[in-house]
Amino acid sequence: QVQLVESGGGVVQAGDSLRLSCTASSSLPFTTYRMGWFRQAPGKEREFVAAISGSGRNSDYADSVSGRFTISRDNAKNTVYLQMNSLKPEDTAIYYCAASSVLYASSWHEYDYGGQGTQVTVSS
Repeated sequence: QVQLVESGGGVVQAGDSLRLSCTASSSLPFTTYRMGWFRQAPGKEREFVAAISGSGRNSDYADSVSGRFTISRDNAKNTVYLQMNSLKPEDTAIYYCAASSVLYASSWHEYDYGGQGTQVTVSS
């Protein structure tokens, strides 16, 4: 059974940085899956944040985080990261890691597996 476990969330002030991690169980053929990060704020729909190809050579970002967030992966550790800099109060949400077998997946429904989420709270 595939499991994705996120960590690294917390409470920070505006302008601070956080790094989220997501480790996949060994049952996932990690290098063949596109890995993504999504977030969901209270009262809002889940939205795409960033994704990275299996090789790590290609990545995509939502306009709202481009230039502030960086997604990366370590295939030797079955782990994907989201480095979040210059955090804003509007970045407050539960952040979810997900894995997709679809090459350019950017919608939640295109992802085969998802984690339980980690809370990020940014105070002003």
